[in-house]
Amino acid sequence: MAVVVSRSSRFEQTIPYQTPGSLADLRGPSTGRVRVRPRIDTSLDPVYDVSDPGDRWGLYSAVVRSGLRREQETILNRDLLLAGWADLNLPVRCRAIWESVFPELAEVSRRKVS
Repeated sequence: MAVVVSRSSRFEQTIPYQTPGSLADLRGPSTGRVRVRPRIDTSLDPVYDVSDPGDRWGLYSAVVRSGLRREQETILNRDLLLAGWADLNLPVRCRAIWESVFPELAEVSRRKVS
């Protein structure tokens, strides 16, 4: 089925961002390497070292933006997400959706601004 987008709409407004049911469902690793599917990263070797802050930033930004709920739950770690949330590279609408579902993430963003 084709999606019809009016001329006044922007593509970014149609992206169906997913979220986990609860932050408690995020049981991803806090160390080690993670390989992701092409939906999240189309590079030739989509492997991230969760222990490396730069790799983790890229991984978490990509999984929040593009991951399906099941992928988010198995890749993201609740504590690491909370610690890095304010710095992730996310579209405004994606961040707003996550923060509307999880007020604790909105609080992390507010503390960063203050």
